[in-house]
Amino acid sequence: MSASLDTGLPRPAQTTLRQALAELRGPGTPPRALDARALAALAANPGCRRRALLDGAGVDKAALASKLGSPAPFGQSQFAIMRGNSFEAKVKADGGRELLRLLGVEEPGAVSVPDLAAAGPQGRTARTALALREATGAGAWALLDHPLLALEVAGSPVYLEPDAVVVAPDGRWTVVEIKSFPMIDGAADASKVGAAARQSAVYVLALERMAALTEGARVAHSVLLVCPKDFSNVPTASVVDVRKQRSVTRRQLARLTRIEEIADALPEGTTFDVAGCSPAELTEAVESVPHAYAPECLAACELAFHCRARAREAGAVETLGRAVRGELGGLTTVDAVLAAARGEAGDPDDPAVAALRRARALRQEALDRVAAPNRSQGPYEEDPACR
Repeated sequence: MSASLDTGLPRPAQTTLRQALAELRGPGTPPRALDARALAALAANPGCRRRALLDGAGVDKAALASKLGSPAPFGQSQFAIMRGNSFEAKVKADGGRELLRLLGVEEPGAVSVPDLAAAGPQGRTARTALALREATGAGAWALLDHPLLALEVAGSPVYLEPDAVVVAPDGRWTVVEIKSFPMIDGAADASKVGAAARQSAVYVLALERMAALTEGARVAHSVLLVCPKDFSNVPTASVVDVRKQRSVTRRQLARLTRIEEIADALPEGTTFDVAGCSPAELTEAVESVPHAYAPECLAACELAFHCRARAREAGAVETLGRAVRGELGGLTTVDAVLAAARGEAGDPDDPAVAALRRARALRQEALDRVAAPNRSQGPYEEDPACR
């Protein structure tokens, strides 16, 4: 597909695909927007066709999980949202001068804050692209407040809205991510910073599509993370290098199966209409799409508890984590692992089987040593729960 000169986004998917995705959501159900946080989580698990399809179709996974009987405790409190909005307004006050000061620019001169309002996501994306071109050509500082970017994911367009993008006089575009978690003594929680970096890497990828069509533009691979200083409401900032996250995200997004391929493999009449279907019908629809559960999903996907329950019922080793799954090779169930360890099944030449049997022998040897001093009191019997 060719690229659009206005947005940097490939031409829209065919109408038939949009109609198919609308049928999957249910009649009259508006699509749920896919934000950068969800996109980063999707990129972290590219093998999950279930999430790729539901996110691509705009299905409300939180409502779906609730009707399936496995709700996920996600979401922010209203107090946290209000505090975050207040802090962001303070950071962007005075035409963005405070924000530029955090970038190290004390006297920026005139700062342009273009109006990005437009009708619909495609209109806002085109308006953002135009504002970026004009700001780059002007050779002065500019602040784009909540621009709308576009990125193609698995053959479907996704619209992303960073907190801000700063355009420097030399044509450099910098993503600004504003978070409400504190930065204490110059350092913030490592897990939260990592999540912000992965989210910002998605914005960088979307900006690079626009920069490729804008003369003199280049996208910084470091983003500005702005947080409250210590326990105050005073903003402070740290420059975060997202080159690694950008490379990983780009590679993982490229691995995603195209949405139309997943949709074509569904049984005829499959729908995820939360309002119009019973829990049994929704369960059948959800189970018709393969999933790739991992414990990390619990912090990133609304359907994680449902998928975990199904994985446990099947005895899948994925419930033990990706690292364990990778070590076990062709042993895909817990029963198969235990049988291989006991010598009841499995190829002895398989390194995974050999390691399991060696581990079981060492365990039994340790138990025998513990039991030896107590043999006068009777034979040692292992608790069945330990087997």
